[in-house]
Amino acid sequence: MAVYIYVVARDFGFAPNPFHGVCSLATCKPVVRRMAKVDDWVFGMGGTKLGAVGRCIFAMQVTETLSFDEYWAAPRFKDKKPVRNGSRTMMLGDNIYHQSEAAWHQLDSHHSRPDGSPDLHNVKTDTGTDRVLISERFFYFGKEAPEVPNTVLQEIGYKNIRGHRVYMNDQCQGLLDWLMATQSSNLNRVVDDPYQFHQSAARYSVSDDKILD
Repeated sequence: MAVYIYVVARDFGFAPNPFHGVCSLATCKPVVRRMAKVDDWVFGMGGTKLGAVGRCIFAMQVTETLSFDEYWAAPRFKDKKPVRNGSRTMMLGDNIYHQSEAAWHQLDSHHSRPDGSPDLHNVKTDTGTDRVLISERFFYFGKEAPEVPNTVLQEIGYKNIRGHRVYMNDQCQGLLDWLMATQSSNLNRVVDDPYQFHQSAARYSVSDDKILD
């Protein structure tokens, strides 16, 4: 079992999407989505832009992996398809990709252009790995992200840097023990709103690395 840890630069509730009883990672982080296997853990730590360095925004144990087309076609994930004139939760749906005639189609979503048309840079990045991570064993804290003890972070040599790092289970046992010992009552819960939930109508462009209103 491996543990993937990365810094969450933006927290809208889109990547990951913790709503409707399942935590999904369907966009961004193409390398993590390609490499992570069932039973592996993915941790998202707060970044400087969120003012949450050293805090755990989410942790999900992968319980299933799907292709984009499988995710799109599954009735149980229909509520994960975005409705841009719906509630904040519905606006941020991450079930946005499917293929036909070898072409990718992107729903009007957080990763589309401001006019709702596909953002080709986001399409290229997201679909670079045709894989969605599903978790039915997750913790999502959002704005209530708990601080991970320094001793735990120092034990694994954690630093607030770009990209992701991969550890074997025994290297991160202290982190997993802390999560289970202190947060077990929050299993499969959205403890609080995402840090940027109030900007749910915004779009993000990877080419500009900008949030577009």
